[in-house]
Amino acid sequence: MNSNLKLEEINLSEKYGLETVLPSEEFLAKKNFLISGLTNDFAKSLLIKNGLNELKQSKEKNWYHYFLSSLFSPFNVILLLICIVLIYTDVILPDVPSYANIIVILVLVCASTFLEFIQEYRSNKAASKLRNMVATTCRVLRDGKQTQIPIKEIVVGDLVLLSAGDMIPGDLRIIEEKDLHVGQSTLTGESEPVKKLSSSQMSSINDIKSVTDLDTICFMGTNVISGSAKGIVIKTSNDTYLGKIAKTIQSGKPETAFQKGIKNISKLLIRFMLVMIPITFLVNISKHDILITFTFSVAIAIGITPLLLPVILSSSLAKGAIRMSKKKTIVKKLDSIQSFGAMNILCTDKTGTLTKDEIVLQKYLDTSGNENYGVLKHAFLNSYFQTGLKGNIDSAIIDKAFEMNLKDILNNYTKIDEIPFDFSRRRLSVVVSDGKKTQLITKGAVEEILSICSFVYDNGNISEITPQIKQNIRNFTKKLNLDGLRVIAVCQKNDISEIKHFSVKDETKMVLMGFTCFLDPPKESAKIAIDRLNKKGIRVIVLTGDNEEVSKCICEKVGINSSRIISR
Repeated sequence: MNSNLKLEEINLSEKYGLETVLPSEEFLAKKNFLISGLTNDFAKSLLIKNGLNELKQSKEKNWYHYFLSSLFSPFNVILLLICIVLIYTDVILPDVPSYANIIVILVLVCASTFLEFIQEYRSNKAASKLRNMVATTCRVLRDGKQTQIPIKEIVVGDLVLLSAGDMIPGDLRIIEEKDLHVGQSTLTGESEPVKKLSSSQMSSINDIKSVTDLDTICFMGTNVISGSAKGIVIKTSNDTYLGKIAKTIQSGKPETAFQKGIKNISKLLIRFMLVMIPITFLVNISKHDILITFTFSVAIAIGITPLLLPVILSSSLAKGAIRMSKKKTIVKKLDSIQSFGAMNILCTDKTGTLTKDEIVLQKYLDTSGNENYGVLKHAFLNSYFQTGLKGNIDSAIIDKAFEMNLKDILNNYTKIDEIPFDFSRRRLSVVVSDGKKTQLITKGAVEEILSICSFVYDNGNISEITPQIKQNIRNFTKKLNLDGLRVIAVCQKNDISEIKHFSVKDETKMVLMGFTCFLDPPKESAKIAIDRLNKKGIRVIVLTGDNEEVSKCICEKVGINSSRIISR
């Protein structure tokens, strides 16, 4: 970080620090923010006044940016320079002007320019529409109701609801939180998550050494690792800390091998011209007059320049882009086609890429491997009442429970509390009560659930879990994984009536109930695509956070060599 940015940090610390050490209630009162959020009408007026929550650097290019970029490509620049010389030699100097050479070169320049411009402009417009369709959203309170809105429509004063996996949409002041940990690696480079609080542990602004040390402020561009929270948006777009950093960074995309090659050829041609024109001129000046000699030298320069090359390149790449568009692939930059064709290693995700991303609950089993409605019931209560990161697995559990007519049991239960999911402990707990007893129900990865279970429920009996039982469970779940099933364990405990405030520390001495097993089948087209890639000599590597056995099973089904697996 440069010295200018450090000075900027000091100023930013003062701006953030004035409110960061105040209690939540005083902060809300001082800033006139409402805990109930904004109204839609007021938020729209602020959006019109202050603009979208986007960094200026990310604004879309206008059509003329694409046109100028296409016009002044390396080869076109050479041709345009030749045209300027021809204007002097073929139009100004001769008694009878000749425009033939100039017209031919200009036609070639226009052809290559418009081919590239039209294709790139249309592709970028299509990509822009696609981005709008899949725009990142966040949960806010508007008119007292929870709603999902695009991040770019966030305004100062919005009350944002955060849970594990969420991206921070702007600079926020935390008002309420529960075990909130935020990843700030995008700003600081530090991989360790930082705990954020609703009440600062700093006694004064003087305790603040860096903006990122603020413990009640979450910064735009960071993400929630674990826990849940409510926060008031205090800065958006370029006023955010991320926006201040973006102003100090000037970086462009690295040149591709194709672009480097074109530049090298252009430089080589220019060197030839700079050498050949003077030599030709000096050799012939004694034999002919200056005009004829200079015209002949320019003709040599034109002769060594491949005039049709820009048109051939643009038309070939444009044809490739059109063919790829028919396969539902958008090519934003024509040059990228060559880079794509030169690929020898392809890294791909598993879920949704190799698989259909249609997770279905296949089995709900007790610890003996028998189908058990009690396991489905507990998993259903956990998934339905949790308010954190609700994904495909939760949806699959809820859909299956509705299919099995378990919806009516919701009338008997009331949610008491929740211990949010986080990516380090890989489990989530909810506390529910049916009026007679209060239960803590937890679901998560098998190893993490086993680590907090002291008992096991089997055939109506609760017994102490032993190392041998744990090993049998690991072997059983591994067999399920080898069949391509993802296994989520479910446990619970009842002796919690005296606990007032629940935390991760309460996830101990649990009773293991059983397992829910999910299937996400591979796409039929995945194996065909992998076979084609292998025949072309392209190596396919899968990067996934899923279970090792499940990943291996899917890889084998689609034809990917899974003999070498690296896991952390």
